[in-house]
Amino acid sequence: MNNRFLQKESIFKVGRVISIEGRSVKIIVHKNKNTSHILYEGEILKNITVGGYIKIRKGFISIIGKVDGEFTNEDKPIASKDYKSEKDKIIRILKVSLVGYVDDGKFERGIKELPLIDNECYILEKKEFESIHNFINGKDVPIEIGKLSLENNMPISVGVNSLFASHIGIFGNTGSGKSYTLAKLYRQLFLKFVDEKLFNENSQFFFLDFNGEYIGKDTIIEKKYKSIYQLSTRLTDGKNKYPITEKHIEDTTFWSIILDATEKTQRPFISRAISNEFYKKIDTSEGLKGFIIYLIVLVYDKEDKSLMKSVIDFLYEFKDFSNSEEICDGLRDKMDFNNSRTEFGFYIDGIGFRLGVEGKKGLKEYLDNLEIEFPTDRIKAIGLKLKLKYFDEIIRGFSNIEHLAPLMKRLDKRLDDLCKIVTISDEKPNKNITVVSLRDVNLEMRKMLPLLICKELYDTHKSKKGETPSYLNIIIDEAHNILSRDSDRESEIWKDYRLETFEEIIKEGRKFGVFLTIASQRPSDISATIISQIHNFFLHRLINNRDIEAIERSISYLDKVSFEYLPILPTGTCILAGVLVNMPVVLDISKIEELRFEPDNKTLDIVKLWSKQ
Repeated sequence: MNNRFLQKESIFKVGRVISIEGRSVKIIVHKNKNTSHILYEGEILKNITVGGYIKIRKGFISIIGKVDGEFTNEDKPIASKDYKSEKDKIIRILKVSLVGYVDDGKFERGIKELPLIDNECYILEKKEFESIHNFINGKDVPIEIGKLSLENNMPISVGVNSLFASHIGIFGNTGSGKSYTLAKLYRQLFLKFVDEKLFNENSQFFFLDFNGEYIGKDTIIEKKYKSIYQLSTRLTDGKNKYPITEKHIEDTTFWSIILDATEKTQRPFISRAISNEFYKKIDTSEGLKGFIIYLIVLVYDKEDKSLMKSVIDFLYEFKDFSNSEEICDGLRDKMDFNNSRTEFGFYIDGIGFRLGVEGKKGLKEYLDNLEIEFPTDRIKAIGLKLKLKYFDEIIRGFSNIEHLAPLMKRLDKRLDDLCKIVTISDEKPNKNITVVSLRDVNLEMRKMLPLLICKELYDTHKSKKGETPSYLNIIIDEAHNILSRDSDRESEIWKDYRLETFEEIIKEGRKFGVFLTIASQRPSDISATIISQIHNFFLHRLINNRDIEAIERSISYLDKVSFEYLPILPTGTCILAGVLVNMPVVLDISKIEELRFEPDNKTLDIVKLWSKQ
């Protein structure tokens, strides 16, 4: 036994400590340990190398360090005959950062004790190496996601609870494999649980897909397990609209976001327009007709021809909201407010309505015979309320047209877009995995709709606190589209509101069982608050210095060697770092077993496209 121990000591011992400066330690390597590999009991072990690990023994304590670099010196003996060759004069010195220690056979991250000068140093045995890369805690369920890239292709598994009960960040330049990593993670999870009854009852996964990479029939998981919405502002076929509850569609904040309303004037106006008191006046065809008559008669009483022009403009607008287009066009064409006979307020069908009581009575009787229908589309109904309130306040002089006119112009376009992509329904998707594609949605709605959907999901989930625990994971690919602070497509007020909403989700969501997974090419574009709250990172190739600096500012536990790897990582390889792992590891993400489950993000093969080969 003693002989075996001595043999093991002689093989695994590689050097001794010569310098200690806080967490940084320098180790001199024995001259006979300069080979790249060591053969031990039929197994080939990797010798000390940059990025590898080393064990420093201090009495009964084993301290673990990671090799950050190495350099050489020349030994200068008194007599040159001490060395047979010039290479024997070379001394290797390792720069090592202390990362943890071994306690009862288990690796623990952190520094408990510092080594001493002349403490012996060893390469790790297989069991010790596996202990460092064992990321499964307690009774957690493991899923295999890849293999170590630099260390003998050792399989790496992560715990479902440790990874998915956390906020996840996946970053990398285009073509580096981040979308593939996202798909692999969730495919492995779904394969493990998708047929479990409680998984379907108590969890919800919501994919926001900006480029249509996950809308394939079987992408990530078979179609039967998920609901897919391919939204489009270009098509008008009425298919694939995302359901929004009536409660949220009648919310002031919803419309303030859609219309990019200013805080001081336009948002209060929206609140007045969709308040219950106002809505009760026009929520039937009779009520609507009564209110229109009221507006026209109000202008009649003011005897102001410029206001009468506003009424005609209103009738022109009104036909877009109601099924009364023929009547509105007819009435608008028949009204003559420029007639030279000033004793009449205006003419309709050649009938002159005089100013005063008798003229008003005749006008009301004429208008009362019109058939005006209330719009059946609830979204258009709210748009109509905004129009009615606008003309009401302008005619009565309660609001300044310069303040509200820009809002009305935005309403015309955005209301049409909104009607193409959402529908009012309290019935939610019948699957617990939902994919919403925004590939065919225009830029304005791509910015607003994800915020509205995520806010509704979060508010609804948060309101269930105290009931049966449930889980919500919002997965956002190309997250810089909605989490960027540098955006010129919206006002500063609503940019702040958008970011504050997602920052609240990532800061407070864990308490309510709500988690975010974000993937992006540009971490530097994403709010620093959001990145700082992410628990686990999958870092693919990043070349831009701003992106690397953004990661460096946010991840305190990523070591120098890992940062230096970032610009040169091959496609499909990433650095896994975070609370899940004991220390950052370079990982090759495993292949998804069949092509049909992969995301649709392949680079175009232009040679195949252009030639017959």
